[in-house]
Amino acid sequence: MAKFTKRAVLVGCNYPHTRFRLNGCTNDVKSIKAVIKERFGFLESNIRVLIDDDHIGASGSSPVLPTGANIKAALDEMAKKAEAGDVLFFYFSGHGTAIPVLKAGKPFRQDEAIVPCDLNLITDVDLRRFVSRLKKGASFTMLSDSCHSGGLIEKWRKQNVASWDRTTPENHDAEAKAKFKVKAKPKFLGFDFINKVIDSAADLGHNEVPKNGQGAHKIFGKDVSRKFYPQYMDVVWEKNILLEDDGILLSGCEAGETSYDIVSGDRAFGAFTYAVVTSLDHHRWSSVVVTNGELLAKSAKAIAKAGYGQSPCLYCSHKNRDEPFLGGFA
Repeated sequence: MAKFTKRAVLVGCNYPHTRFRLNGCTNDVKSIKAVIKERFGFLESNIRVLIDDDHIGASGSSPVLPTGANIKAALDEMAKKAEAGDVLFFYFSGHGTAIPVLKAGKPFRQDEAIVPCDLNLITDVDLRRFVSRLKKGASFTMLSDSCHSGGLIEKWRKQNVASWDRTTPENHDAEAKAKFKVKAKPKFLGFDFINKVIDSAADLGHNEVPKNGQGAHKIFGKDVSRKFYPQYMDVVWEKNILLEDDGILLSGCEAGETSYDIVSGDRAFGAFTYAVVTSLDHHRWSSVVVTNGELLAKSAKAIAKAGYGQSPCLYCSHKNRDEPFLGGFA
C-alpha cells in the first residue's frame, strides 16, 4: 500500500475582549482535533492549531494567534510538505464576511472571506490560489463554520446531496431553546464595519475616500489578501491567477447565509461543527466509509432538526462528492 500523510491546520477565533466576541470557536477546534486524531489517523505532529484563547498551556507558552499572516503561513507550510496522495485539511471556526464587488458593466456580486483575529481577511482568491499550488494527487478539504462560507473555494461546484427533513416546527425549536437556555449568535462581521476599523487604524478616511483594501495594505503590507492587490482590482489578476482547482469545501451555510455560535447551558460550540462531530460519532463503532456527500447530508439533517436556520453545503467535483471524508477512517 502506498504511504501517504494526513496534515491539518485547525483555526478557531473567539475574538476575546471585543464587542464581536464569539464563545465556541476554540471549543470547536478541540472537538475537531479529537475526531481527526481518533477516527481519521492524523498524528499530533502533523496538526497545527491556531487559536486566540487567553489560556496559557501547560508548557507555559501561549497559543499561536490566528492572524491572517499566521494562518496563511501555516497553510503554505502544509502545502510545501505535501506530496502526491497526501490528505490536507483546513478547519476554520469564526466570523465570515461578504465582500461587495462593483465592476463597471457587470452585475453586483459578493465574494466570501473568513475573518482572522486581526481582521486581515483571507478571501476566496487566497484559498483558490492555495489549492491551485498543491502537488497533483494531493487532496485538500476545507470545513468552514462561519457565515457566508458557501463558495469559499469554488462556488460553481455546489453538489446536490441527499435531501433532509426541514419540517421541524418553529414553535418546537423555540420551546427547545427556552428549555435548554440556548443562545444563538451569528458568525458574521459586516465588511463595512471591518473596513472602517482597518481604515481608522491606518489613519485613512479624513481627507480622502479610501478604496477597499487601502487601509489593509497600509497595516498588513505584503500579508494583505491578494483580492486587494491593485492588479486584481483592475481585473488583470483575476484573469491570471484564478486557476481551476479540485478542492473540497464543506460549509456551514450558503454563501448568503450565516452560521451560528451556540451557547447551551455551560457548553459553547458552532452549530455546524457540532452537527459534523455528532454525525461522525454515530459511526464510532463502525468501519463503514462516510463520503463527503453523506457527511454533508447527515450534518444538514441534524442542523435542520435543531432548527438553527442555516443550510450546510458541499462544493467539490462529482468524483470528490463520493470520496471518503478525509481519506476514510483510520
